[in-house]
Amino acid sequence: MLDNERKKALKEFIKKNHIKFSNLDLLNLSLTHKSYSNENKIVERNNERLEFLGDSILGLVITEYLYQTYKDYNEGELARIKSFIVSEDVLSKIGKYISLNQYLLIGKGEEISGGRNKKAILADAFEAFLGAFYLDSNITKVKFFILNFFIEEINLVVMNKHEKDYKTLLQEYVQKKYKICPSYILKDEVGPEHDKTFCMEVYLKEKIIGVGEGKSKKEAEKIAAKNAYQKITSKNLKTNLKKEDE
Repeated sequence: MLDNERKKALKEFIKKNHIKFSNLDLLNLSLTHKSYSNENKIVERNNERLEFLGDSILGLVITEYLYQTYKDYNEGELARIKSFIVSEDVLSKIGKYISLNQYLLIGKGEEISGGRNKKAILADAFEAFLGAFYLDSNITKVKFFILNFFIEEINLVVMNKHEKDYKTLLQEYVQKKYKICPSYILKDEVGPEHDKTFCMEVYLKEKIIGVGEGKSKKEAEKIAAKNAYQKITSKNLKTNLKKEDE
């Protein structure tokens, strides 16, 4: 049972986002991270199943919109746009915009380590919220809600003004230029279990071309890829690599 304070908070969230939501228990579940349910010994009462549902709903809505709107784009181009749109970066950004981070239930360890603003947690919670919203209303309302936020993001990708995915840029560049793929290796991880920092190195053949640190392996890989891409597209490194290959 939800206490009055939590009900008040959830109603505040609903009002803030101009939506109707009847089942507050369902909404609360969508905002319950596994760290909270584990800490409070609430078996299987977290948002992971709703996240699974929301992920499929989001994918369907975005895919349909791209298919109907960009009739001259081939499958590869549509897939590229979609990959950016449903990325952790975009989902967490929108999740924060609708204030999901303020209403999440997370464990004390995650709270201490800044989990309320971690991209992965926010992105998952946003998908879980979409799943709950769908169950509480219908696909038409959820579709309207999604497109209200995502059309602008789609336009940015189409105009190439979105935040760049450096892992993709790096892979496409080295495959075209050197006919090989970059590889990522975990160099180190430090800190307590709930607040680790990861260090990743990205290699081209046996040469280190970038290093990155982050609070997840994925984040560290992205930073390493960005550093590598900026370095590898410079004149000096290209010259050095060519000399080694010859």
